[in-house]
Amino acid sequence: MITAPHLHALVIHFPIALLCVGFLSDLITVFSRNEFFKKSSLYLLLLGSLGAIVAYISGSYAGDGMTDGILQAPLELHEESATIMLWLAIITALIRVAMHFFNYQKLWAQWASFFLFAILVGFVARTGYLGGQLVFKHGAGIELALPDFQE
Repeated sequence: MITAPHLHALVIHFPIALLCVGFLSDLITVFSRNEFFKKSSLYLLLLGSLGAIVAYISGSYAGDGMTDGILQAPLELHEESATIMLWLAIITALIRVAMHFFNYQKLWAQWASFFLFAILVGFVARTGYLGGQLVFKHGAGIELALPDFQE
């Protein structure tokens, strides 16, 4: 049976990959002005942001029951970082969609949204690191299945 921590582990890697590759595509756009990478960046940002919403919801269920004890502080750090990352993803995606829809090409807006995307990817990395610490350092969501030695 798939538990909430298992589901979160399955879902979370998609927005991480989509947002990071989207930013790399945006970085290529800065230097090449290639229309393909510009559109790719927008689509990857949108898909990554939608995935981040799903990952955030699955993470809130995965964290149920882990709010007391030794996991409380690292879980709160991870959750705080995930909340900031989620809002940055939504805001960055909305700004990029508005710029695309209204064909707003001012240089300052392009650079501002690029730096916002960079900050978003920084929070993606921070949130992923803190989530990894929860699992690999603190054992959050790990089910220990020891062999039955009495057989």
